Amino acid sequence: MYTVTVLESFVAQHFLTVPDAGPEGEPHSHRYEVELTFRGPELNEFDYLVDIDDVEAALDGLHSRYADTMLNDLPEFEGHNPSVERFAKAVWERVTEDVTDDTVTEVAVTIWEDDEAHAAYEASVPCASA
Repeated sequence: MYTVTVLESFVAQHFLTVPDAGPEGEPHSHRYEVELTFRGPELNEFDYLVDIDDVEAALDGLHSRYADTMLNDLPEFEGHNPSVERFAKAVWERVTEDVTDDTVTEVAVTIWEDDEAHAAYEASVPCASA
């Protein structure tokens, strides 16, 4: 199995919407570190797992979408607590729409909200040629 991992970081804001959220219930910022890992058993005709131009476009899209943004105000968090777990799934959904290489069979998204805590979401991706 091949893997390619790339990183992106940005500052975004959120507040938790659960009962008794404590200080996390007030708007605050995190410097999020987003780690995208693409996996697949085969390489393409150029011996790449994934087209790096597609990956760079996805990273640029993540930065444009989330940097200096209040996550709670975005449609992907409507009706959801903007936890780092939920954020990882929202990023996974966005990235798998942008990166559709047939060689990529799984994508994992790990988001660090500080030096000590992270959450991840990973799943198989539908085959682009199916």
